[in-house]
Amino acid sequence: MTSGPDAPGRRNGSPPGKAFGAFFRRAKAGETPGYPCFRGVNWFDTVDFPKDGDGCRWDSTARDRVPRVRLQGVGHVKVNQHRPVAGRVKTVSVKREGKRWYVVLTAEQAQPEPLPKTDSVIGIDMGIAHFLADSSGEFVPNPRHGRRAAAKLEAAQQALARFPRVRRDKRTANHRRAVNKVAALHRKVRRQRLDHAHKTASGLVREHDAIAHEDLKIRSMVKAPAPKPDPDRPGGFLPNGAAAKAGLNHSINDAGWGVFLAILHAKAESAGREVIAVDPRNTSRTCPECGHVSAENRPTQEKFHCRSCDHTAHADTVGALNVLRAGLARRQAPPA
Repeated sequence: MTSGPDAPGRRNGSPPGKAFGAFFRRAKAGETPGYPCFRGVNWFDTVDFPKDGDGCRWDSTARDRVPRVRLQGVGHVKVNQHRPVAGRVKTVSVKREGKRWYVVLTAEQAQPEPLPKTDSVIGIDMGIAHFLADSSGEFVPNPRHGRRAAAKLEAAQQALARFPRVRRDKRTANHRRAVNKVAALHRKVRRQRLDHAHKTASGLVREHDAIAHEDLKIRSMVKAPAPKPDPDRPGGFLPNGAAAKAGLNHSINDAGWGVFLAILHAKAESAGREVIAVDPRNTSRTCPECGHVSAENRPTQEKFHCRSCDHTAHADTVGALNVLRAGLARRQAPPA
């Protein structure tokens, strides 16, 4: 390995770039060097401009009334604007999704007026059979966008996998069409999921002053189970339910709980509403009538039957009621 003036990344004795500088540092320290690789055009899908006018300028007052964005080195590009921009544009990002390009703007706006009070509070319980259940007994169905598109996506990915691995400049038009088809299906599912999350969150924020939900650790919930070594067979493993857990993880990711909760918090903040996250432990095992806590109170996925007072209800509704009570207790608790 050469490290003198003629080493890769150096020209005429000039210092190496960041990538090669880190490479030489790792090599000298005895670590795995990781030789820098060339990053092609498809490695980057977004270009961020930290200030409007610094390499990029948003122009919505063109002479022909067609909004444009001016990119340094490219020129003026017409934009299909889906809604007027309110406020002063601060940053501009150019984003690519497959064959489509988008301009993402962040604007400085005045603080929005809070929504009028409704004197209503609600608790919600996230689920798989239903997207969510609320404390009033209502349910929001789970659209399962990913599962509905699974067959088409599987066929598109199989068609893409039939192409051999060749250099990028040797790939055919059929290969590019197969790539774009897979990307279009993923984009459609993502947009459907976002649309459902926005509509559901908007309805909750519009109708309730406070919304309590479980503080779910989604990243931990979708982890694969740890392997179980077989003590009788060295190198062997016992069944650990990985297949069933993989199906549950797929359903959780398809529901998009994390995206929904992030949108709910953002909408509630702009509307002057309150969102309360509570401890999710035993919310579906606690009887809302007598307070008895037991795993036997939930004999099935949907049924709740208290072993102490014989109270019966839907398990998700019971969970939402307990979430609401915990949220109200936390809301009324004096500050520490």
